[in-house]
Amino acid sequence: MEPIIRVSNLQKTYRVIERRRGISGAFRNLFAAHFREVRAVDGVSFNIETGEIVGYLGPNGAGKSTTLKILTGLLVPTTGDAAVLGMRPWKERERYVSQIGAVFGQRTTLYWDLPVLDTFEMLQAMYGVPLERYKSNLADFSRILEMDEFIHTPVRSLSLGQRMRADLCAALLHEPRILFLDEPTIGLDVVAKERIRRFIQYVNAQRDMTVLLTTHDLSDVEKLCQRVLILDHGQLLYDGGLGELTERYEADNQLVVTFADDYTDILLDQAVLVRQEDRRAVYRFNSRQVNGSELVKQLLERFHLADFEIQRPQLEDTIRRIYEQRLLLPNGRQHPVASEEASP
Repeated sequence: MEPIIRVSNLQKTYRVIERRRGISGAFRNLFAAHFREVRAVDGVSFNIETGEIVGYLGPNGAGKSTTLKILTGLLVPTTGDAAVLGMRPWKERERYVSQIGAVFGQRTTLYWDLPVLDTFEMLQAMYGVPLERYKSNLADFSRILEMDEFIHTPVRSLSLGQRMRADLCAALLHEPRILFLDEPTIGLDVVAKERIRRFIQYVNAQRDMTVLLTTHDLSDVEKLCQRVLILDHGQLLYDGGLGELTERYEADNQLVVTFADDYTDILLDQAVLVRQEDRRAVYRFNSRQVNGSELVKQLLERFHLADFEIQRPQLEDTIRRIYEQRLLLPNGRQHPVASEEASP
């Protein structure tokens, strides 16, 4: 079966002027400008199947938003190819946009001075959505996103969380098959983020909607995505399961122990004592080399414990470690040192 999104050796290059300083530099810039090329996306290839929710991750400037703008038809690639629903996004704009939805966290498609409902009704007419289908979708989405309290309010008066919910609804009223999300939860509080995550899960499960999500909030990824693409400096470093990524590259686990009595010597052979506060101690150990249950067994044999807990590192720590230590190379190759460390 043909992937719903197919990206092949995609590249986007910008020409950026290198400005010289001072008055003489300004004249030279005017008559003899010097340019350099910047590759925002550099040979990226991947496929996405129908019904997947895929996280597209990377630091600022990695090329995530540029990729999404190409896939939504806003930019034309320099070289390479991309096909979404069998169409070239930048060539078949009118037919293509009726099949996709897009939400960019820093932008809005809503009309600033109009009530939210008026924007929805304009979109219904623009996309030619049958009235009964429009009413059914609006009622469904309003219930899940809890929009009844502000649907008659002008967009300019909405909070950020309310606006993002309305933007999501607006992007899906015409029943697109694919949803592109660029930082949909940026700047939102915990409650608003959870509403949006629940909605994404709903449209994915109930409507078999394919979702490509870029975000810096890795709790979005943990709760929504089973597969991630990792981009850095425009190049694809990883394409695979989230579980496999964390298992291979996660940092050391922690063992948090609360002792029932006071002890002077609480050192363990296979774990590093990170800190001790009264009867509470935190140990660090490599889970690939040390069995956590064996550590707990050692503790129980030597001490009286009030409580203990093994904590895996947060996804944010693992991803940061991958970037900072360059544990992945382009096209999914591992750094030689990282490969040795990851071996059991």
